[in-house]
Amino acid sequence: MPVFDYDPPERFVAGAVGQPGSRAFFLQARGQGRLTTVALEKFQVAALADRLDELLDEVLRRGEGDVPMPAVQAAPADNAPLDVPISEDFRVGAMALAWDSEAAQVVIEAQEAVAEEEEFDPSETDEPTVLRVHISPVAARAFTRRALALVAAGRPPCPLCAQPLDPEGHICVRLNGYRGNSASSAGGGE
Repeated sequence: MPVFDYDPPERFVAGAVGQPGSRAFFLQARGQGRLTTVALEKFQVAALADRLDELLDEVLRRGEGDVPMPAVQAAPADNAPLDVPISEDFRVGAMALAWDSEAAQVVIEAQEAVAEEEEFDPSETDEPTVLRVHISPVAARAFTRRALALVAAGRPPCPLCAQPLDPEGHICVRLNGYRGNSASSAGGGE
């Protein structure tokens, strides 16, 4: 199984390329003269950030680890764009999180998606590729802050149906498919 292992990376971030509504999302790890870029879906970025925050909160609650655990973001924000070239090494299928209490680090694994018709067979030598990153709690809080801001920077939700609003218009299910200004359409007739 090919593994891109960063223990720790110089940089580990989530980023996106494109306009809201048609963005491509990536995780990127850089270190030891290497750059690994993996593609994933917006919901996967959101889920990773949420679960990472939950994991850190649980470790903080239990008092595990010998390293100070930040309750909130303590590191400066990394708002720089993704490193170029943005060349996808693989598309993420499954992700896993763990707390390494001996090293007082979070371990994040992103595993390559396996096509449904090609079910994984452990006897085969072609195992899915994995990106494995070991980061400090401070770096993990910085990652979650950036990832949540990235997800929130998408299209605004419709105030009636909560579906994303496109710049060219929106067919709202709450207005029986009528387009237009939600306030004037909802008010009715003559």
